[in-house]
Amino acid sequence: MTLHISEAEVRAVLTMPMTLEAVEEISRKQATGEVVVHPRRRFELPGGGFFHYMAAADFSAGFVAMKQYTYVRGKLRFLVPLYEMATGDLLAIIEADYMGQMRTGAASGVATKYLARRNSHVVAIIGTGGQARTQLEAIAAVRKLESARVYGRDAAKRERFCDEMSERLGIPVHPSPSAADAVRVADIVCTATTAAQPVVSGADLAPATHINAIGANHAHKRELDDEVVASADVIVVDSVEQSRQEAGDLIIAFHGDEICWTGVKKLSEVVAGKTTGRTSDAEVTLFKSNGIASWDLAAAMRVYALARERKLGRELPFWRDEAKS
Repeated sequence: MTLHISEAEVRAVLTMPMTLEAVEEISRKQATGEVVVHPRRRFELPGGGFFHYMAAADFSAGFVAMKQYTYVRGKLRFLVPLYEMATGDLLAIIEADYMGQMRTGAASGVATKYLARRNSHVVAIIGTGGQARTQLEAIAAVRKLESARVYGRDAAKRERFCDEMSERLGIPVHPSPSAADAVRVADIVCTATTAAQPVVSGADLAPATHINAIGANHAHKRELDDEVVASADVIVVDSVEQSRQEAGDLIIAFHGDEICWTGVKKLSEVVAGKTTGRTSDAEVTLFKSNGIASWDLAAAMRVYALARERKLGRELPFWRDEAKS
């Protein structure tokens, strides 16, 4: 039986604590080789659109998933098919916009857990879209935040975001008049924008900041200027291979110097204790997130199990004729 699981059903079952746990667990498995990840690939379509695809396999759990999505005329459409290894069966087709927001936020939450100072209490969020919401929610789940500062270009959206997130998280979330104003007072900075040029300058960072940069995933786009990257004592990514292809924040700041890549660490190895993350409260740490398919697989496995348990989703008539023959 193949289940079609809708966006509304994903929202009904998937929580941030659950997603944080799933992403952290699959990161440990990735470090041991139990999980294998294929980086994102993309086709450019006529008219300037894109088709993207990426995949991951969890050999210990026995599942494979692919995320595939289009970006055409400003519209995104995400799907995650989930397969069972033992049978080859397509278990589910999951609408994955919200699931993607959750797993991306959870990954930054995991990075923050391992890289930010334990006494971090103030976060700056640059961006006010759906990704920014789950970034703030995840960070609030792993650090005891006292307040948040938020900047987005649209003042009305900024105010709505702050009102909504203040109510959701139970902490003061304040609008800032500029990105610089937001980050100057922050222990943790998160950029979740569609910007092609830097929105955060190293000159504005407070000492010993942790940065999560999640917005830019093209080689020619970046949210951080050269100084932010140069100031980072520890640089961590989700996938070095994928980052070398599309992490414009690093590609541009490294100016083609291959030596710079030798010090870049993988989040999975930090989580598994195979390499160090932050080693002192004086360091600046940076997590550059591009988004990898193991996170989609981790979330999809949880969503599928809960959908079955709660009898959600619709059965799709794939390969029924084969069963009768």
